[in-house]
Amino acid sequence: MSDTSVNNAAHWQELDEWRKKIDALDRQLSSLLCERLDCALNISALKLRIGEEVLQPEREKAVLNNVLNCADSPLKSHALEKIYRSIIEESRLFQHEWKSNQPGKKSL
Repeated sequence: MSDTSVNNAAHWQELDEWRKKIDALDRQLSSLLCERLDCALNISALKLRIGEEVLQPEREKAVLNNVLNCADSPLKSHALEKIYRSIIEESRLFQHEWKSNQPGKKSL
């Protein structure tokens, strides 16, 4: 086997190891995102009881700031901002959907 073939096999093995790590992280992220959605549902129930709207722009801004403060580079900050804007949007939609399915509420 040539050095190139050995190096290529080692690279494929390394690639496989990184993919396994990402798969494990994705399982953790999925679990955490489900937990986050559970929290959003509880928050939505509280907002409904106290008459607050789902949309809370100042809170969303604070969430983004908290996350972006964890980034260690501008490139990661930019990616995290896009990811979290999507998470926040989906969380808001999840809350609206839950709220619309409560007894006495109209569907969206």
